[in-house]
Amino acid sequence: MAVITRSVDLSVVGANGGGWCTDLGAATPATPATYDASLAAGLLPMGAVSQDGLAYGFAEDSQDFIAWGQLTPFRSQITKSLRTFKITLWETNRAINKSLMYRLPVSEVTTTAGDYSFEETAAPTPDRRAFVFDVMDGLSIERFFVPVGEVTNRDDVSFKPDEIAGYSLTITAYADTAGVTVYHLGHVQLSGS
Repeated sequence: MAVITRSVDLSVVGANGGGWCTDLGAATPATPATYDASLAAGLLPMGAVSQDGLAYGFAEDSQDFIAWGQLTPFRSQITKSLRTFKITLWETNRAINKSLMYRLPVSEVTTTAGDYSFEETAAPTPDRRAFVFDVMDGLSIERFFVPVGEVTNRDDVSFKPDEIAGYSLTITAYADTAGVTVYHLGHVQLSGS
């Protein structure tokens, strides 16, 4: 009879987390042995996120090759492989969040004495940046570093009396010069360790 092995230490609940953004060229952050607030140095925090947390998406297409006389593929070839992150930012007046939503440099939406103004253009240009996302479950941390990412989808923004406005963004990860789209860095807090 098979022995079923289980360890709660190896499961993850996205109990808490955060996101940061900066210009391209950011160094890969360290593996988080414990949550270290100094990660935010040089990175701009995105602030409060909706309770939906962070969704890490996989979008892949493939081409099946079916040999003559067979009904199942003889071979499949991946033809597209995307990694995306979906997040809803609730602090819509935070400069980095306005910057991401409207594809503008942060300096264009940074407030002085609370005032800001900017224009939306009819022909947006590419807006690639580096992102860090942390998912925390107690003392366990899963960190995703996207060295080259871009907001590729923006949901509608609702302004209603019974809900908070939010910027729901999808960030697509592109390959860096090493061909890596997402660096995974983490720390698992095992019982008794």
